[in-house]
Amino acid sequence: MNVLEKNRVPWRTSSRSSGNGNCVEVGPTAGRVAVRDSKDRSGPVLVFPPTAWRAFVAGVDGVRPD
Repeated sequence: MNVLEKNRVPWRTSSRSSGNGNCVEVGPTAGRVAVRDSKDRSGPVLVFPPTAWRAFVAGVDGVRPD
């Protein structure tokens, strides 16, 4: 993902974030889910298919994905 693409992503931080700086930001992009470190916004971005992201979130929440 290049810098221009990163700047177009509507990034958001989890509502469960405690503000201690150990957070990630997530945003949709081109049918995928982009994830970055909130402390290093110009750093690397991981990009996942939506199904993989849903499975990850379900695992964190302790709920099995559909």
